[in-house]
Amino acid sequence: MKIFVINPGSTSTKLAVYEDEKSVWMTGAHHPVSELAAFHHISEQYEYRRDFILKRLADDGIELNFDAVIGRGGLLKPLKGGVYAVNEKMKYDLIHAEMEHACNLGALIADEIASRCSCPAYIADPVVVDELCPEARFTGIPGMERRSVFHALNQKAVSRRYAASIGRKYEDLNLIVAHLGGGISVGAHLKGKVIDVNNALNGEGPFSTERAGTLPAGQLVEMCFGGKYTQKQIKQLISGRGGLTAYLGTNDMIAISRDVENGDEHAISVVNAMIYTIAKQIGAMYVALTGQVDAIILTGGIAYDTYCTDRLKQLVGYIAPVVVCPGEDEMGSLAYNALGALRGTLPLLEYTGEGL
Repeated sequence: MKIFVINPGSTSTKLAVYEDEKSVWMTGAHHPVSELAAFHHISEQYEYRRDFILKRLADDGIELNFDAVIGRGGLLKPLKGGVYAVNEKMKYDLIHAEMEHACNLGALIADEIASRCSCPAYIADPVVVDELCPEARFTGIPGMERRSVFHALNQKAVSRRYAASIGRKYEDLNLIVAHLGGGISVGAHLKGKVIDVNNALNGEGPFSTERAGTLPAGQLVEMCFGGKYTQKQIKQLISGRGGLTAYLGTNDMIAISRDVENGDEHAISVVNAMIYTIAKQIGAMYVALTGQVDAIILTGGIAYDTYCTDRLKQLVGYIAPVVVCPGEDEMGSLAYNALGALRGTLPLLEYTGEGL
C-alpha cells in the first residue's frame, strides 16, 4: 500500500510517502515568516501550501498515484480517537473552525490530492480527541466545561508502540503519557481511552517552553482588567510567550539546556520548576487511574533532554516504570493509521460534526 502523508505545522509543511510500514520518501520545509505574513487567516494559506506540496512531489518525480492520502487532523468538533474519512461536513467545519491553526489545512489538502488519485482521504487522532470521563469535564462554573485538546496523535501512537514492545495491546494497559514540547499535555490512558488530560492549547496544566500553564485565577482576572495588557497580549502570555520564553527570553530548549549544564542558576531554577509542574500533573493522572498504572511514558522534543527526563524519573519513578520515547513520529503515526484503515485492522469512523 502506497500512502501519502501531509502534516502542516504553524510555519512548516512535512511530507512523506510510505510503502506499507516503510518510509520511502520524506521531505518538508519551513515557510519564511515573510511569506506567511501575507495571509491574515490560516484558510488563506490553502493554495500556497497545496502548490508547495504539488511542486515538491513533481520536483522529486513522485506521481500522484497513492492508495490513500492522510492529513494531520484539525480543530474539529470533539470526537473519539481513531481514523476518519474526510467528508463534506469535516471540510466545512475546518474551513469555519473557531480556532485557527495550520493543522486545519491537512484534511482539506489531503482531500484534493486524493481526488486526483481516486483514492480515499483520511485524518487520524486530531488534537480534539475527547474521551474524558464525566467527572473530568466539570470546572466549578456552570456553562464552562473543560475541553480535551492535546497531542492525541503522538500520545496514542507511542502508547501503541510501547504496548507492542512488551507483547501487550494498548487497550489492555493503563498508561500516563507526558508529551513534552512547546506545549505539554499529560494524559491518563485507561484501557485505550484518554479519560483525563490537561488542555495543552489554552495553557492548562504544566508550564512549558512557550505556555504559561495553569494560573492563579484571581491574579489572572486582576491582570486582565488592570489596564496594562490587551486581550491579545494576555492570550500571548498564556500561549506563545509564556513559560520558559517569559522567564528566560527563549524557547530554544537546546540553548536552555546548555545554560543549565553550564550552571546558570536562574535557568536551573526555572527548568526545575517546569519539571515540578509536569510531575504534579503526572501525579494527578495517577489519581485519575486510581493508582493502577502500568507505565509512565515521556515523549516529545523535551524528552531528548536527559536532565529533564532524569529529574522526572526521580520525582515520579515510584509511581510506575518510566519509559522515555523522545520525539514525535507524527508522520509514521499517520501512515500507520491509514494503513490500518486500508487493511481493515483499524475501524474507519465517520465524522458527523455533532460532537460527543
